[in-house]
Amino acid sequence: MKKIIQFLKQNKDSALLGGALLLLVIAMFRPTVPVKHDIFTYMLVADISQSMNTPDVPVGSKKISRMVHTQHLMHEVVSSLPCGTKVGISLFAGVSTAALYYPIEVCENFHAIQDTIDHLDWRTAWSGNSRIRENLYSISRTIRAFPETAQVVLFTDGEEAPRLHVFNTKDLAGVQDAKDWLFVGIGSLEGAAIPKLSQDNQVIGFWSNESFALQPGIAQISESNLGTRNDSVAFGEYDRYISKLDESYLKEIGKEVGALYVHGDTVHSVLAAMKNQKPASRAVAPFSIDWILASLAGLLLLAAYFSKSPFRRMAETIGLYKKSFKRSSGKEAAIAHDNYIS
Repeated sequence: MKKIIQFLKQNKDSALLGGALLLLVIAMFRPTVPVKHDIFTYMLVADISQSMNTPDVPVGSKKISRMVHTQHLMHEVVSSLPCGTKVGISLFAGVSTAALYYPIEVCENFHAIQDTIDHLDWRTAWSGNSRIRENLYSISRTIRAFPETAQVVLFTDGEEAPRLHVFNTKDLAGVQDAKDWLFVGIGSLEGAAIPKLSQDNQVIGFWSNESFALQPGIAQISESNLGTRNDSVAFGEYDRYISKLDESYLKEIGKEVGALYVHGDTVHSVLAAMKNQKPASRAVAPFSIDWILASLAGLLLLAAYFSKSPFRRMAETIGLYKKSFKRSSGKEAAIAHDNYIS
């Protein structure tokens, strides 16, 4: 061993060049090492019930609807996620959630995801109700049907329609996989009237207080309708139902299932809350080290070049340049002198 070390010391340049060549040969085979890494997969769930049409989110001097604000937040969230992250889009209405597609890689499918968000519309809803507690079970079932698990980010105003009472309040003890889900509250605490829209998206009135009234009798706990709303229109401002962001309710059910809550007033607050969510899963994946080996080979080549001393080698190089410059200057002067004499 001592002889080998002594040989390497005596032939330092050859050893460095040989090591660089060996590293480059190994790098050509693109070696990898197994590394554990976090997998970030999200299912963005948009509440498309009619209360999301309420225009109570201030933007500058005007107010936009909760649906438009949700689309803006989702656009910005998707744009801010790093490549390798997977995102799926789902819709929520009534007592069920519908996944439009499984989570897909965000960079390869960026335009498709953004186009899906652009087309979120209340008219695609299959129910006029909004049953958040019931829906948590539906979200859980949807996630289990995915080929890989995902963290949920639910955009909603937190409004149960019709209102809950002891008979139609669903127990959430069965929702076991909602830990670290994120509830994003959409809307203002002041609230506003919910516009009643035609199929052409034209305002034809406002939802009345009766629309959100509880139904009498057994109909409220029927599995077939789970409570339906009266379709009447408010006769005047005094009869309009004022819809508000129900933060306290979203925080309450969040504690029941272990979910997080954030007021979705800005995309920065939403992204900060998403960072507090645990990764959807962890996996072992191959990590390429060919670039590391090539970089080490480059360092060995430099070390071979500066093996004596980097400053001495630089001084020698500069000295040779000066000598060469003096010789060429002397020759030019002699040629000029001969030309002058002749």
